[in-house]
Amino acid sequence: MVGTMAPLPPFIRPGRTHRTPRPAAALPADDEVLLDVPDDRLAPALVAAARGEHGPASALLAATRANAEWESRDRYTRRLAGFARSRGEWLAAWRAAAPRDPDALLVEAQLAVDRAWDSPARAELLREVSPLITAAARGDDRDPVPWRIALDHARGARAGHKYFEELWEAAIRRAPLHYGCHVAALCYLADSWRGSHRECFDFADLAAQDAPADSLVQALPARAALSYLADAAGAGVARERLDAAADRAIALSARFPAADPWPAEVRNKLMYVLLRLERREDARAQLALIGPYATSYPWDRVSDDPLAAFLRARDEIHSAGPAQPSGHPLGGRAGRACPRGH
Repeated sequence: MVGTMAPLPPFIRPGRTHRTPRPAAALPADDEVLLDVPDDRLAPALVAAARGEHGPASALLAATRANAEWESRDRYTRRLAGFARSRGEWLAAWRAAAPRDPDALLVEAQLAVDRAWDSPARAELLREVSPLITAAARGDDRDPVPWRIALDHARGARAGHKYFEELWEAAIRRAPLHYGCHVAALCYLADSWRGSHRECFDFADLAAQDAPADSLVQALPARAALSYLADAAGAGVARERLDAAADRAIALSARFPAADPWPAEVRNKLMYVLLRLERREDARAQLALIGPYATSYPWDRVSDDPLAAFLRARDEIHSAGPAQPSGHPLGGRAGRACPRGH
C-alpha cells in the first residue's frame, strides 16, 4: 500500500536538562584527525572482539539494556555489527554460548540487515531476516532498538505504508524520543518511492518542536536538510527552512562538550549542511567543536575515502577564496542520503 506517512503521534515531554559546553580546543593537525573513534565504553569491547572474546561486548550491551540507555545501545549495536562483518568469530561464539541472549540476537539482527542491504537481491534477502529481528524484539519489550532495525528492514524491503506505520507506532511507544527510530522514519519518507522533502521537513519539525532542548531529535530537521541537499532533483524547500533546521542543530551542538566523540556525527552532518548552505563561519565554529573526531557519514557519500573528504572540507572552510556555489561544493559523487540507517 503506497501513501504518505500520517502525522506523528503526540510526543511525551520528559524533564529537560542543560549541558554547559566546554571551550573548544585548538584545531588538530591533519594527522591527528581520527575517523569513527569509539568512546571509552565501546573501545574495550572492540579490542576484546578482535581477540575473539565476546564477554566485554555482552557486558556493555547488557548494561545499556539494564539502564535503558537506548541511544548508546543503538550506537554500540551498529558498531559491533559493523566489526562483525569482517571479524565475526566472537559473535558466532557468543551466539553459540547464549543462543537466546537478547543482546547477541540484537547484534546478529543488525549484522544480517547490513549484509542484505548491499546485495542486488536486498528485498528478498531482507525477508529472510525477519525471524531474527522478531527474536531480538522479544528479548526485552522496553527496547526500541530492535524496532529501529525493523524500520530499516521495512524500508529496505519496500514495505507498504500501513505496515511501516504499525512498526513506527510500536517503536515510539517504547521510546518516544529515540533518535534512531526517527531517522529510520525520515529515511522512509525521503526515499523516492515513498515521500517528498516537504513531508520530511514536516515530520522532522514536528518531532523537534515536541522534543526537549537537549534531545538528539533536535538534529532531525538538519538531517532532513542533508537529505534535501543531497538530492539535486528534489522539490524545492525554502532557504529559510533550511537555515532554521541548521540553527536548531547549532543550538543542540552547543549543549555538548567540545571535542567529544558522542556528538561527533551530529556535528559532522551539521558541518556538511552548513557548507552546502555556504555558511562558512558557522561551519568553522562546528569544526572547532568537532576537534579530531571525523565520522564516516556524511563524508562517505561524496568519497570512498571519508577521512580525506572531511579534511578537504576542512581546508575549504579555512580557505581564503569565496564560497563555492550551490550544488555539490564538496565534490565527489552524489549518493542516496539514507544508506542503511544513518
